[in-house]
Amino acid sequence: MKRRISNLLMGSIIAAGLLSVTSHVAATTTVEVYKSPTCGCCGKWVDHMRDHGFTVKTHDVGNKEIRKKSGISNTLGSCHTALINGYAFEGHVPAPDIARFLKEKPNAVGLAVPDMPHGTPGMEGSRVDPYSVLLIKERDQERKDTTIYKRYDPHAQQVERSQPEPEPQPQQTGSVMRLK
Repeated sequence: MKRRISNLLMGSIIAAGLLSVTSHVAATTTVEVYKSPTCGCCGKWVDHMRDHGFTVKTHDVGNKEIRKKSGISNTLGSCHTALINGYAFEGHVPAPDIARFLKEKPNAVGLAVPDMPHGTPGMEGSRVDPYSVLLIKERDQERKDTTIYKRYDPHAQQVERSQPEPEPQPQQTGSVMRLK
């Protein structure tokens, strides 16, 4: 029980720290989003970004041209592309991952969530699929050559939560000597 309370407290502290980082980064950042004027999930992702404190300017012109210009390959493509401080973010990348990325300032093109996985910001619903946020290190890098920046697997979290905590093992004091 003490372990659960300790883990909950530690998780709350980490979440509060990330939220303050997200708020600080977002407050000074404008997101330029290139999307289709008829795409509802893109609009929901824009709302997600605004809910996390980002200022968002949308361009309802599609994203194929800006994706190519930004150096994102078609294998990483999704329904919208966002530009922030010289970086490109393709698809439904969660705002906390963008805030972390902007704080770290890596030598990279940006991040991508290819396709349109169910359960990503803007694609919420009754179905939630595992997905990964991919780090794009070089221009025109193919999906198979990227690295995973963050993995989201709601099914693994459910399994982890449903397993009982292990029984505490009694501590041994001193050495045990066996006689024949």
